[in-house]
Amino acid sequence: MRWGGSIPISCLSFLAALVLLTGCGPSANRYLLIEQSLLAGDPVKAASIVEQNEQEYGEKSRLLYGMDRGLTLQLAGDYRQSNIVLEQAEEVVERLYTRTVRSETAAFLTNDNALPYEGDAYEHVMLNVVKALNYAALGDVTEALVEARRIDHRLNVLGDRVKESDGYRNDGFARYVSGILYEAAGDFNNAFIAYRNAVEAYEAMRGLSRIPPPVSLRADVLCMAEALGLTAELEEYQGKFPDVVWEPAAARQQLAQVVMISYNGRAPEKEDRYIDLPISLNALQLVLLNRGLSQSSRQRDRAVVDSVLYGLSGRVVRVALPRLVTHKTQVPFETMTLTDAQERPLTVRSEPAHNVTALAEKSLADRMPAITVKALARAASKFAMAEAAAFGAQQATGRDAGPWVGLLVGLLTKGLAVMSEEADKRSWRTLPDEIHVARAWVPPGRYEVAIQPSGQGTAVGRAEQSLNLASGQTVFIIQRVMQ
Repeated sequence: MRWGGSIPISCLSFLAALVLLTGCGPSANRYLLIEQSLLAGDPVKAASIVEQNEQEYGEKSRLLYGMDRGLTLQLAGDYRQSNIVLEQAEEVVERLYTRTVRSETAAFLTNDNALPYEGDAYEHVMLNVVKALNYAALGDVTEALVEARRIDHRLNVLGDRVKESDGYRNDGFARYVSGILYEAAGDFNNAFIAYRNAVEAYEAMRGLSRIPPPVSLRADVLCMAEALGLTAELEEYQGKFPDVVWEPAAARQQLAQVVMISYNGRAPEKEDRYIDLPISLNALQLVLLNRGLSQSSRQRDRAVVDSVLYGLSGRVVRVALPRLVTHKTQVPFETMTLTDAQERPLTVRSEPAHNVTALAEKSLADRMPAITVKALARAASKFAMAEAAAFGAQQATGRDAGPWVGLLVGLLTKGLAVMSEEADKRSWRTLPDEIHVARAWVPPGRYEVAIQPSGQGTAVGRAEQSLNLASGQTVFIIQRVMQ
C-alpha cells in the first residue's frame, strides 16, 4: 500500500477540526443539579455547583457562566459577589461585538458551539436588572440607579437598532423596576418617565409578552403625574385606567414600601432538531428506516449509530436546528402578608410582570432564518469536503487499495460530519419562566412578612422574616419558586 502526498491540506484540516470540536456542546447535567438544589431549598449549593463547573462551561461560554453564577449568587443572598460576577459578564458582552475569523471558520466546519456565546438582547437587559435588584436588596439606591440608567441606555440603543414593531426593542419590566428605584430615591420626575415608558412598553409588547401593564404600575403612573402637577397626563391616564385605585404621592411619602420580586418556574431550554436530507433513493429509504427505529430525533445517544449508518451510505446530509422546550410555571401568583405589632395583617397578591419564555421564543424565531441558512451551508460544505477527502485518499493510495481506503476515509469523514452536526443550545437557563411583582405600602413599624405561592408552589429562600420599616423606606425581597 502506498500513500502519496496529494490529499488536500484543507481536507486534513477538516478532519482535524471535526475530531477536536465534535461534541463540544453544553452539558445538561449541571442544570439538573442546579434545579435539584433549588427545589431542595438550597440556593447556596446551586451557586457552588455553577462555580465547580466553571471549566465545563469553557472559554466560549464565559458569558453564560457569569450569568448563571451571578443569578444563583443572588438567590443565595450574596448580592455583592453576584454583582462582581455580573459586572464581569457585562464586560464580556461589550468585548463580543467582534469575532475572530478563526472562530467563525471552526464554527462553520462543525457547529456554532465553537463560537463565543453572545447572549440574546433580553438577556443583556436582564444583566442590568439583576444587578439593580442586588443593589436595591443591599439598600444601595445610588448604585441601583446607576444600573437603571444603564438599562435606559441599552433599551434606547435597542429601540434605534430594531426597526420591526413586533421585535424586542423595549422592556416593560426593566423600565418598571427603574421607576420603582427612582421613586424610592425621591426622584419623581425620572420615576414618572420610567413608569410612563414602562406602560408604553407593556402595551407595545403585549402581543409578544402576553402581559398587560400591572395594576400597581398603572397606580404608579397616576401617582407620579399627580405629584408633578401634570394635569394633562393625569387626565389621560385616568381615562385609560378608570378603575385603578391609587394614593397621592404625599400619602406614600409617609409610608414604607415592601417590593417582592418572585422568579417563577424555569426558563425554556433548547434541544436539537435533526433534519436528515437524503440525496439518493437508497439514502431516503435508510433515513426513513432509521427514523422509525429511533422514534425520536432528539436522542443524542444515537449519534454514533447515525454517523456509522450515514457514513456507510455516504449520501445523507444532516442539519441540526435548535428548538425550544418550555417549562411553564404552575404558580399564577403569590400572596404577601405583612402583620404589624398589633397582629393586624395586610395581604397583597403578586402580578405577572415579565415573561422570559415568550421573549426566548421570539428571539429564536427571529434568528431562525439566518440559523437555517447557515446550517444548510455548513452541512453542504462538510459533505463536499468529506467527498473530497475520500476521493483524495483513493487517488493517493493507488489502484489496488484505493477503493477500500476511499471507502474507509469516506466512512470516517462523512460519519464525523453527521456526528459533529449540533445546534447551539446555550441560553441563560437559570432564569425563570416568569417574574411576578407584589408591592405593599404600610405605615412605619415592625412587621412579620410571610410569602405563600399559590397552589403547590414552594419558595426558595426565607418565606417568613421580620422587617423594621421606616417612613419613606423601600425594602426589596427576592425569591425563587421552581414550580
